[in-house]
Amino acid sequence: MSEALTTLTGFVGDDPRQFVSATGTSFTTFRMATTRRFFDRTKGEWVDGQTLWFTVKSWRDMARNVAESLRKGEPVIATGVLGVDEWISPDGPRTSLVLEARAVGHDLSRGQARFARTIHRAAPDERDRTASAAEGPADAAQAEPPLADDPWAAGLPALADDLEATGEHTNEAGRAGAGDEELEPLGASA
Repeated sequence: MSEALTTLTGFVGDDPRQFVSATGTSFTTFRMATTRRFFDRTKGEWVDGQTLWFTVKSWRDMARNVAESLRKGEPVIATGVLGVDEWISPDGPRTSLVLEARAVGHDLSRGQARFARTIHRAAPDERDRTASAAEGPADAAQAEPPLADDPWAAGLPALADDLEATGEHTNEAGRAGAGDEELEPLGASA
C-alpha cells in the first residue's frame, strides 16, 4: 500500500470537536488555515497569498490528545493523507479538503509547548463491554492497575513540584542546574 503524505503548517481555525463514528471509533476534527507567503519583487515586500482551509481529522488515542492539546488560533503542523469529503447540503453539492492525520503538533517555530505523556484508559462502559466479551466475569485480577503503577507517572508530580519550587531542572547527566551551562559536543572526551 502506498500513500502520499502531505505536511501542512498553519493555524487552528476552531476548537477541536470530538465525535464517535457509526462503528464506535472516536475521532476529532478541527479546521486549519494555511496561507502561503511569498516575496513580491514588484512591491519589494512579503505578501500573503490565498488562504486555504482544511479539515484535519484524527482517530482513536490521537483524537483525544488533539482535543485536549489544541485551541483556536494556535500554530500547528499536521502530516497525513490528503483527501476530499463530498456531501449534499441544502445549498447543493459541497466539498471539503480533509487531511487524515498521522501526526499533529504545535509549530515550535512560533512558540513553546510542553509535552505530557498520556495513558488512555477505557471508559467504564467500554470496560464493561470488554469484560462481558471475555470468558468469565471481570474480577479484581483483571482490573487495570492504578495509575501509580505506571512507570512514566512514578514520581513525576513530586519532581514537578520540586522543580517548580526551586526553579531548577535536571540535565541529562543528572546534575541540577539553571539551564545556563554549556553542552559538550558529541564525541568530546571528559
